[in-house]
Amino acid sequence: MNKLFIATGLAMAFLTSCSKNSEETQVTPAPTEESVSGNVEGVWKKGNTYKVTGHLQIAEGKSLTIEEGVTVLMSDSIVKPEILIKGNLYSMGTTANPVKFTVPDAWKTAANNFGNLWGGLIAGPTNTELVLSNTVLEYGGAVTTEESPSVKAQLYKAKAGEHVPVLYTSNTGSKIVVANSTIRHFNEDGFYLEGGKVLIMNNTFHTTGVSGGEAINIKSGVQAEVAFNVIYSPNTNALKLSNAGDKTPQAYIVAYNNTIVNAGWRRPTIKGGSIWLEKTVRADVYNTLLVNDRFGIKRDKGAPEDTRSVIANNFYYGYTQTGVDQFQPSTEIVKGTNDILSTKAGENDPKLVNYPLSTSSMNSSYDSSWDFHLQTGSPALGKGKTDFTRLYANGLSVNGVTYTSPAPGSYIGALGTK
Repeated sequence: MNKLFIATGLAMAFLTSCSKNSEETQVTPAPTEESVSGNVEGVWKKGNTYKVTGHLQIAEGKSLTIEEGVTVLMSDSIVKPEILIKGNLYSMGTTANPVKFTVPDAWKTAANNFGNLWGGLIAGPTNTELVLSNTVLEYGGAVTTEESPSVKAQLYKAKAGEHVPVLYTSNTGSKIVVANSTIRHFNEDGFYLEGGKVLIMNNTFHTTGVSGGEAINIKSGVQAEVAFNVIYSPNTNALKLSNAGDKTPQAYIVAYNNTIVNAGWRRPTIKGGSIWLEKTVRADVYNTLLVNDRFGIKRDKGAPEDTRSVIANNFYYGYTQTGVDQFQPSTEIVKGTNDILSTKAGENDPKLVNYPLSTSSMNSSYDSSWDFHLQTGSPALGKGKTDFTRLYANGLSVNGVTYTSPAPGSYIGALGTK
């Protein structure tokens, strides 16, 4: 029998025990809950550890709130749990105390550098709200089986033998916010989004994709802003922006002030390598810092981007001549208005605070000491476009909180000067 860890009665007891001054009360962490599986809802208390031993489900009409400092420990190496979200999920970490979806420390080895140790977050068509704030998601992307909740529910690719992404969404009416979070050590795609009003901002992606996969993969039915993210060495593209599928509305993405480094080189076959515009997507791409990526922004020649799309004020740097040659404009490589690109290796050094530009293009190991801020005197400073329309400048309201897309930077890239 599955253990129902957060039953309605427990949740109500916790909520009833809170006074009006609960924010000032220190909550003493309880012992680790040793066996969590099945249906979950209510509140997971701050600082506690929840040891997951089977698949989890948030039922339709129910919500799970995860407070700051919680560790969600995926501890079953045979089941490799998925989290099926039919209701709503709110993961509410803080800078000092992030929520962590992770695995036991003993499993964090070089052999498991690309995860495959648990599944991912699979949001079904009845999900209406999802927030991942100051949340670390790592070491997932396991292969589906016939017993996987995503397969049984006919979600994601709805078949066995597929690596699930960090996050999958399917409801065009859902509201999704991912902010100030870290996605790392996953086997394939980071986010695979097939619906929703989406705001992805101020995140870091690294060490994702073994032989394929994008950091952020967007399909039809999505209206998204993607801003101020640092994406390092995705196997294929950092952003795959596509109107593939049969959902409405048409996929429309405003992507700005992102930093993309070393994208695309590790894919065994040539397919993309920074940003891929596919299947008549409508995409506005501004202020992107592209450093040592395999290609420039590529278009689907058979189904080019919507004519309303705007590409402008992006900055390219290549340490090798091969890299430089592959971001030169062509029928397939897009050059936007006021884009900055050189024709010789090493030109237009963006002057990053601490990142060796000579780092191998095949490198996937992330060094936490790297700093992708811009030094004073960087040619990327003062070159950003700020006078464009954002989708969520007036905010996206989720669970009573209004999340506003950040104002564009006057610089290019996710990080200006310190």
